Amino acid sequence: MGGPAGGPGVDPDSTAQVITQSHTSAPHPRGTAGRDEAELRDYRAAFAVARAAMALLSPEGDVLAANPALATLLGAAPERLAAVGAGPLLGLAGDPHARAAFHDVLTGRRDKLRCTRRITRQDDGGALLAEITLSRTGARPLLLTVEDVSERDALREQLRHLRMHDPVTRLPNRALFFERLTDACDSAAGRGTGRIGLCYLDLDGFKAVNDTLGHRVGDELLAAVARRLQTCAETGGHLVARLGGDEFALLVRDSTGTGQATALAESVLTALQQPFDVAGQRLAVSASIGVVEREAPGSSATGLMQAADTTLYWAKADGKARWTLFDPERNEHRMTRQALSRTLRQAVERGEFVLDYQPLVALDTGELRGVEALVRWEHPHFGRLSPNRFIGLAEEDGSIVQLGRWVLAEGCRQARAWQLAYPDTPPAVSVNVAVRQMWDSDLVADVAAILDETGLPPRLLQLELTESALMGSAGRPLQALHALHEMGVRIAIDDFGTGYSNLAYLSRLPVSALKLDGSFVQGFRSAEHPNPADETIVEALVQLAHRLGLTVTAECVENAEQAERLRRIGCDTGQGWHYSRPVAPEAIEGLIR
Repeated sequence: MGGPAGGPGVDPDSTAQVITQSHTSAPHPRGTAGRDEAELRDYRAAFAVARAAMALLSPEGDVLAANPALATLLGAAPERLAAVGAGPLLGLAGDPHARAAFHDVLTGRRDKLRCTRRITRQDDGGALLAEITLSRTGARPLLLTVEDVSERDALREQLRHLRMHDPVTRLPNRALFFERLTDACDSAAGRGTGRIGLCYLDLDGFKAVNDTLGHRVGDELLAAVARRLQTCAETGGHLVARLGGDEFALLVRDSTGTGQATALAESVLTALQQPFDVAGQRLAVSASIGVVEREAPGSSATGLMQAADTTLYWAKADGKARWTLFDPERNEHRMTRQALSRTLRQAVERGEFVLDYQPLVALDTGELRGVEALVRWEHPHFGRLSPNRFIGLAEEDGSIVQLGRWVLAEGCRQARAWQLAYPDTPPAVSVNVAVRQMWDSDLVADVAAILDETGLPPRLLQLELTESALMGSAGRPLQALHALHEMGVRIAIDDFGTGYSNLAYLSRLPVSALKLDGSFVQGFRSAEHPNPADETIVEALVQLAHRLGLTVTAECVENAEQAERLRRIGCDTGQGWHYSRPVAPEAIEGLIR
């Protein structure tokens, strides 16, 4: 083989000898020698001019021959590579796992090795990242290939940086933050404090900046906020990230306790108090911050972010421009609300609700005048629940219409049963009606159908509506009230005095009764320390109601002194624990008798 075919600096005879030996280890059939010689020339030429850095290794791992590309890559003269151990040359000595795998290929325990190593060049001491492949090819020498992947790795890192950072603020983005948060949870066991802190913040009023000044100004404001957050975090070396929109997060690894996390949140609030000069505008923003601090082992990135998101919601609900610390008890209450909300509609269909009844008693004679139907939820998991645990949820999701219809039907059914059993003294039943029932259902049709189905006379049904449902009524709700009144159903204003208290409406609405809110009766509790103002207000309301032809019921009557003082100023009926707690229908029958 001539010099040019072998390449500069490579001994063609030594390369040819190695390749020839690998191909002559078995006898050739007659007539094939010429063809084999031609193949050997092709192999030698390809080996010498190949751009891939290659070498042939002995079973002991020594370099038998190296091509010019490998010599150039390693910064060594080709003759210095011959008979050199490939393991030390490629930096395998410092990695016991790679060294063991390399030895397994040499000894035939495995056919191939591929790994990435950082190699030191011999001429200038520079480092390069190389992908090394060692393959067995039957009886031939082992083939080693080395590829410089430094540029590829640098490009990969550059692309990763772009993929993991926010282009507006240059902060780590949501993906990188979750990666670091997950690592902090997984690696905290047995090292550091074993705790982790998280501040999750949302800018208050940022949408108004975007809407009025445009997204360019909004982006500049976000970048300015990011710089202040980095200043707050750099002292403790905490990670700051933009999670999207106007949401940011700060990660406290090796937290020393809730005090460190809340102090960081407080410093953020302080830093954001100063106005921002952006695009010729002076802008003011604040932040609501949810703070979570707990032991890292057993925590997950998803769980921490859910807790932080919940706490951020609390901070906004509590008034914004503040931080709020995660409270397990408050969160348990929230989770319970969600569980109740999910099953409320099905609970009506499953018949999980029952009615208790609280007496309405004449203050002058002590006679039973009626009862108020109060719904209870017999929950299979949480037990008996009072209305304040689920009525608000039912009003939010609209299931109050379905529930209210059931309460109305069940209350009328029970009142009809009492009328049949005690025709001389049948108690009227009073049923609460929610605002959404006035708007989202045909209340008049529902009442008419239920009265017809149960046979209850309309005079024995009273519907209680709050002031917010009645005051300012117009259109369909007002028409419904007049239709019910004409039907013979009584209408009462519940919790009177706590809502709009627009007295002008009393003369325009078809109302039969007022139920004074219990807060007015509180001043009647003690005869030794009476509240003259309360008594004056109640007396004025009673006189006004009577002049308008309305009866008055005082709620929350707790003792005989209150009952007597309410009787003296003219209140018609009383309701409260002084007479009875809400009880089952069977107990009401005893009062009727």
